[in-house]
Amino acid sequence: MPRIRPTTRKALLTLHLVTSLGWLGADLVLLTLGIAVERGADPAVVYPVTALVGTLLFAPLSVLVWLIGVASSLLTPWGLLRHRWVLVKLVLTTVMVGLVLFLLTPNLRHAGAVGAALPARDRADLVIAPAVSTSLMIIATVLSTYKPWGRRPATRPARTSRDRAGTTV
Repeated sequence: MPRIRPTTRKALLTLHLVTSLGWLGADLVLLTLGIAVERGADPAVVYPVTALVGTLLFAPLSVLVWLIGVASSLLTPWGLLRHRWVLVKLVLTTVMVGLVLFLLTPNLRHAGAVGAALPARDRADLVIAPAVSTSLMIIATVLSTYKPWGRRPATRPARTSRDRAGTTV
């Protein structure tokens, strides 16, 4: 594992925190806009804004958070697969980035294009998706703060009966 200087590590951590907070903020904006439509705001006005926020802010930030998180774990002693909490965060973030890029962003673009013509069931999706995403981001934050579960067990080659008897192979 390559070692980086403490100042570089802190800069990487700061960048990860800033992009993560930006991603969470953009997610909360999408949630707020989705709720605004449910409460009577004009979808012809709100949905083009959600499409812009999703396309120009939310999706790029999700990719940046993932890339910086992977780089940070590979370049620091935490490692990518060494600790369970890092592995869980990696899986959560990878799933969220996939959903953002391949499901939510196209839905936001579609909503921005059709505006008020968007069916009611699709409008609910534009509230549910950011609510779930926000919850998952909060879980990832808790994992980063408390670092539960400790290290993953090291993988060792299977021992033979000769190894157990004290004879080397």
